Amino acid sequence: MLLDPSTKYKPYPVIALADRIWPNKQLTHPPRWLSTDLRDGNQALAEPMSVERKIKFWELLLACGFKEIEVAFPAASDTDFQFVRRLIEENRIPDDVTIQVITQARTDLIERTFDALKGSKRATIHLYNATAPLFRRLVFQQTKEEIVALAVAGSELIRRCCEANPDTHWTYQYSPETFCFTEPDFALEICHAVAKVWQPTSERPMIINLPSTVEVNTPNVYADQIEYFCRHFCYRESVCISVHPHNDQGCGVASAELALLAGAERVEGCLFGNGERTGNLCLVTLALNLYSQGIPPQLDFSDMTNIVEQVEEYNQIPVHPRHPYAGKLAFTAFSGSHQDAIKKGFNAREHDPKTLWEIPYLLIDPNDIGCNYEAVIRVNSQSGKSGTAWMLEQNHGLKLPRALQQAFSRHVQMISDQSGREMTLAQVWQLFRQLYGPHEQARYQLLDYRTESLGANRIQFQAQVKTEEKVLTLKGEGNGILSAAAHAINLYLKESLIIEDYHEHTLGRKNESRSAAYILCKSTREESQWGVSVDSDIARASLQALLNALPLIKRNENNG
Repeated sequence: MLLDPSTKYKPYPVIALADRIWPNKQLTHPPRWLSTDLRDGNQALAEPMSVERKIKFWELLLACGFKEIEVAFPAASDTDFQFVRRLIEENRIPDDVTIQVITQARTDLIERTFDALKGSKRATIHLYNATAPLFRRLVFQQTKEEIVALAVAGSELIRRCCEANPDTHWTYQYSPETFCFTEPDFALEICHAVAKVWQPTSERPMIINLPSTVEVNTPNVYADQIEYFCRHFCYRESVCISVHPHNDQGCGVASAELALLAGAERVEGCLFGNGERTGNLCLVTLALNLYSQGIPPQLDFSDMTNIVEQVEEYNQIPVHPRHPYAGKLAFTAFSGSHQDAIKKGFNAREHDPKTLWEIPYLLIDPNDIGCNYEAVIRVNSQSGKSGTAWMLEQNHGLKLPRALQQAFSRHVQMISDQSGREMTLAQVWQLFRQLYGPHEQARYQLLDYRTESLGANRIQFQAQVKTEEKVLTLKGEGNGILSAAAHAINLYLKESLIIEDYHEHTLGRKNESRSAAYILCKSTREESQWGVSVDSDIARASLQALLNALPLIKRNENNG
C-alpha cells in the first residue's frame, strides 16, 4: 500500500445540497422490490445457471413474494432466451408478477429481446447505457451528445416495438449506468430525453433506475444525488424512481436505505447480495431491517434456513456464517457477557411476556424467520456461566442455581481451553451428567424408600440403595425427609455430611409431571459437591440428587 494514496487516487466529488431533507425522514413503508438474482446475480457466477436451475430459483423468488423479477438478458445468450420462453410458454408467470429483461441500446439486441417476450402478459424492458465521464472518454470515446442520441434512439425503438405488441402490458425502465459518478445535470439531461420519448403516464408506466453501479462514495452522497435528481426531474410525478446499489465499499444496504429516504420508491438487488465484484444490495438484509422496525416488508423470509440452502445450491456460493439474519452464526453469542444479557432478556420475557421484542443483542426474534433458539448461545472458552445454563435450560428444561452455574462453567471452560474448540450441546450435556447427574446408571441408585413419623416433627427414614457391588440399606432420622436421608448417609459414611443448598422446579409447562432437584453437599473429607436428579416424584428426585452428590465422598464401601 502507498504511504500517500492521494498520489494515485482522488476523492469523487460530492453534491452541493445544503437544504437536503432526507436526513430528517424515517422509513415508514417498504419499497417496490425487484429481484435481479436471475440476471445480475447470474452474470456474476463463475458457472452461470442452467435453465433448470433458473426455473428452481424462479419458483423460490415467487414463494418469497416478489412481484417484479429481472429474469434475463435474453439477447446476450441462448440460455437466457430459452429461459424467458419457458416461463411464458409454460404459463409459469402469475398474473400479478411482472418479468423484467435488460438490453443495451442496439437495434439487433432490442429486437431479439422482444422476440423473447412474445406472449408475455406483463413485462418491463430495461434499457441502459453508460453515462459517466470515465466511460464516455475511455470505454466508448463518445461525446455527451452521442451518448444521449444513443439512449434516445434505443427508447424510440422500444416504444415502437411496445406499440406493435399491444397485448402485453409494458413498462419501460431506463438506467443511466454509473449514475453515481455521472455529472448530476447530465444524468438529468439524458433521463429527460428518454422520458420525453416515452411520455410516461399511468397507462404507459416508466421507471428511472439510478444505479450505484460502482460504489465510489459514502451513502450520504448517494442520497444527496437521489434527492437532487428527484427535485429537478421534470417527469417526477409520472415515473417511479428506482435504485440499484452495488457494494464495492460495503455500503450497499445503507445506500439503498438512504436513497429511499431521499425519494426513491423501488430497489433492485439479490438475495444475500450476490452480484459482480463484491456484490450488490442484499434484499434479505434490507427487508428484515425494515421488519425489525415494525414495517411489514411484504416479502416472506419465514423459512430462512431453507431459503439459504436453496440459494447456495443455485448460486453455488456459500452464504457467510455471519451474514445478517441469514448466516448460521447470525444470532449466536459466544461471549460470556453477551450470553448473560441474552439469558436475562429471555428470563424477563418468560416471566412478563410483552408484545414488543426486547432481547439484548437479538435484533429480531429468530423464530420469526424459522430459526430456533438452539444456536443463540454456543459455548467455548470465552463463555461464562450463562452460556451453559442457557443450553441446559433450553434443551433439557434445567434451571441451574447460580452457584451450580458457576461451578459447572469452570469445568466447561477448562475443557474448552484444553481443546481450543467449541463444546457442542451433546458434549455439554454429557459432561454435566458425568459430574452431577441426572443419569440412569448412577453410582448410588435409589431403589426404594419409606418414612415413618416419630412424632414431634421427627421422621425415620429407610432406603434401599444399589451400588455397583451390592444393595445397601440406609437408616436415619431427621426433621424432614432430606435431613433424615442425610443422617442415614452420615451413619453409613461415618462422617458429617451437610446439605448446604437445595433447589427444585417443575420441568416446564409442557411436562409439569416431572421435577428437577438440585442439592449442594459438603463433607469433612471432600469439597462441596452438587447432585442433580429428575423424577416424576419430587421426593424421589431430591433423594436421588442427594445420592448423585456422593460419588467422591465414599471410596471404600467395605467400611460399611
